[in-house]
Order: sequence, then C-alpha cells, then structure tokens
Amino acid sequence: MRFHHFALEVSDLTISKTFYETFLGFNESCRILFENEEMIFLEQNGFRLELSQKKSDGEIGERTHFCFEVENLDEKMKEMRERDIPSFEGPYTLDNGWKTIFYLGPDKEVIEFLEVI
Repeated sequence: MRFHHFALEVSDLTISKTFYETFLGFNESCRILFENEEMIFLEQNGFRLELSQKKSDGEIGERTHFCFEVENLDEKMKEMRERDIPSFEGPYTLDNGWKTIFYLGPDKEVIEFLEVI
C-alpha cells in the first residue's frame, strides 16, 4: 500500500486548478467523470491532488479525504471486514476501471482505498 492522493472539494474547479498550477507548480494529470461529477487530478513531484466541485447543497470539505493505492481492493476490503471496520461509502468502479471504497478513521476522517487498473 502506498499514498495515492489527497482530495479537496472546491467552490470553482477552474479557479482552483489555475491557482494550484500557477502558484504551486502542479500540472493536470487526468480528469475523471464519476456520477456526473468531474474530478481533476493535479500532480507535482509525485504528489497528487484531486479537485472536485462542491455541491450547492453541501459545505466545503465534506468530501475531503486522503487515498491509499492498494494492489488488490478485494483483499483490503476483506481485511477491513475481518477487523470489523465497515465501509463508509462504496465500493465503486470508475469509468476508467479504477476500483475504490471509503472508510472512516477513529475521528471520522475519510480514508479511501484505490486499486488502479
């Protein structure tokens, strides 16, 4: 398992993308559409930042999370079940084939596990 990305929910994707590219040297690595929602992945020196658009009915930050890439998501889900840790959201399969699931940590922090295919 290794760190994959940190995700931020932002009020304007274009403004945030421009800010992180201009002031922090990030470059866009890919875009993903999930459940009619666009996500932009930016990268800088191996660090990935995921930007997603804030929903009008929610508050910024409710989907902020950090993500770990795993070799086999099914094995990670089995391990979590064996430890009596229920999933918070998912599992999902994204349009690009990635598989993902979300859990809550002890202080309600959101942790994502991702299998990149």
